[in-house]
Amino acid sequence: MELSDTIAEFASSVTKVSDDVVKEVKKRVLDSIAVALASINSQPAKVAQETAKYFPGEAPMLNGMKASPDFASFYNTLLIRYLDFNDTYLSLEPLHPSDMIGGLLTLASIFDLKGEDLIRAIAVGYEVGVNLCDTTSLRKKGFDHVNFLGIGAAAGMANLLSLDKEKAKNAISLTIVPHVALRETRSGKLSMWKAGATAEAVRNAVFATLMAKNGFTGPELPFSGVFGFSTIIAKDMDSSKFKLTEGKAILRTMLKKYPVEYHAEALVEAGMKINYEGEIKKIVVETYEAGKSILADTEDKWKPRNKETADHSIPFIITVTLLKKYLWLDSYNLIGYKELEELMKRVEVVEREDYTKVYARELPTKVTVITSKGEYSAEVRVPRGHYANPMSEDEVVEKAKKLGMSEKQINSVLQLDTIKVRELVRAIKEG
Repeated sequence: MELSDTIAEFASSVTKVSDDVVKEVKKRVLDSIAVALASINSQPAKVAQETAKYFPGEAPMLNGMKASPDFASFYNTLLIRYLDFNDTYLSLEPLHPSDMIGGLLTLASIFDLKGEDLIRAIAVGYEVGVNLCDTTSLRKKGFDHVNFLGIGAAAGMANLLSLDKEKAKNAISLTIVPHVALRETRSGKLSMWKAGATAEAVRNAVFATLMAKNGFTGPELPFSGVFGFSTIIAKDMDSSKFKLTEGKAILRTMLKKYPVEYHAEALVEAGMKINYEGEIKKIVVETYEAGKSILADTEDKWKPRNKETADHSIPFIITVTLLKKYLWLDSYNLIGYKELEELMKRVEVVEREDYTKVYARELPTKVTVITSKGEYSAEVRVPRGHYANPMSEDEVVEKAKKLGMSEKQINSVLQLDTIKVRELVRAIKEG
């Protein structure tokens, strides 16, 4: 069967998800909104806010402004993604599935839907996006993971708006066929588009879903057609691994304790454990293939010049952690700091085959610091926030508070299954 038919059938048929899924979705919404609100004053957010004037409309933006549905979704998603502090899924392809929440929140508000509708749609979107990541690796082919994000977002939006199977399929087709994103977004020195690519994928899904809702049709075979996605882009796509489970896929996703790319979560924890003495002569980081190829791929990672590159840099992250015994958002103010740059030159990153073999059930990382007084090492195999070592609701609330959310805003999210989405949006706006 054409994969878009399978996805559309699922998106149009799910009417309820289990209590454990509801709980996890609320944690993801809380985490995403907290991260989004903390990035409102970032430079990319300011640029997008200024650009909003060209896209007038009534859809809510998380800064209290309004814009067209697609642009509001772009802006809200940009905020969620910019700090690189929201959730992650790791498989053949990585994904930040909560990126889709920006668009789903926007549409749910426009159509005055209930929180329980939003929760169900998010679970559907996660299910599709996460399972697509199990079928093939896009990054190794030069394409970006946001291709899968957009498809998942479209599926969630189709469910949110109660589209039938035919319209849901059109939403998926119109999302994927015109919008194939390249991995160049995440290569070498990174730019604002690291977050923008995600926002654009969700924006495209919103536009496609609204068009499909009103009867616009898309190519019938977006995956298996002569020039379809799995024919041209991902010839090795294994659809047998695409196993839908009524929203349970969210239980396999992971939250972040530290504001770094997920492959560096264990790196920070290991660095925190090391109490070294003497002058550092060398730092050896042993990791798995994805950790090295994403966070230590070019010379730019040894001399980052912006936040986008620094939070994807093993040398920057480990030197800050070792020197400061601390890593938070303000750590990126140290970019360009001479002492750090000198220390980064002493960082060596090594892939270990045994670590690569257990990825992503474990994310093993070992740090060895060689100094004038000896050798000091620490290894972390499963960082806090991984689905095998999950963050509790209390820990997510603590993170949200640290990022600046008020008790009222937090409580609105935790009560999402009992209120309308507009009530949540109002609480966010009022602070």
